[in-house]
Amino acid sequence: CLPANQERLANGKLATVQFHPAAQVVMTAGHDRSVSLFQVDGIRNPKIQSIYLESFPIYKARFSVDGEQVVATGTHHRMFFVYDMMSGSITPIEKVRGVDERFLRSFELSPDGSFMLVTGTSGYLYLLSMKTKELVSTMKINGRCTASAFTPDSSQIYSYSKEGEVFIWDVRSRKCLHKFEDEGSLEGKCIAVSRNNQYVACGSASGVVNLYTTDVCLRASHPKPVKAIMNLVTSATCVTFNPTTEILAVASCEADEAVKLV
Repeated sequence: CLPANQERLANGKLATVQFHPAAQVVMTAGHDRSVSLFQVDGIRNPKIQSIYLESFPIYKARFSVDGEQVVATGTHHRMFFVYDMMSGSITPIEKVRGVDERFLRSFELSPDGSFMLVTGTSGYLYLLSMKTKELVSTMKINGRCTASAFTPDSSQIYSYSKEGEVFIWDVRSRKCLHKFEDEGSLEGKCIAVSRNNQYVACGSASGVVNLYTTDVCLRASHPKPVKAIMNLVTSATCVTFNPTTEILAVASCEADEAVKLV
């Protein structure tokens, strides 16, 4: 296959590559302060458009669930941008009332399109409404939160702490339902829940990825992984399941070509 973004290669590190939820379109965004969209046909992959965010190197960008908006956070900013693809407008969200953070970087969008979960410092998690971009609720874990994932039905959130603990939240009541220790984890890095809600994968700084079944995670404080994946030698910085839950991709951004499909 040709490079997806061959018609406009980025001038800096790519922070995000994501397929559109409904169309054959891929988005790239990164440190060169731009978001680009490409039509993926496998022959030419023509560029649809690029938008440029002045002095705003992008830390993370995501399509909204309906595919009509792109939400982008910066590497050193407390504001974020919402790009509406239908109208072509770019809206800066300057300051969210109740969110007192120097930088807003890491976030997740709920699969039902209702919420945006922003990871703060000191274990704070901020639940924002996708409609109004205003704060709905604040949650707090012990230690520092490094990664979070919504369950496929958007009813629960799994938050992984730097100390290797996973907290399970109920989205509606915003109460902590359960917490468990990720076996052998010295430092939590990334987490993913499979689309059929059967598995949870936890990736740590040692490069080990533990795979659990969700029913055990909700019961036990020290669950046994169904499988421990040991192939990476550097930090596991990305874990993701394919839509049919047959393949788990584990990757590390600290070494070239450190990607494994399990």
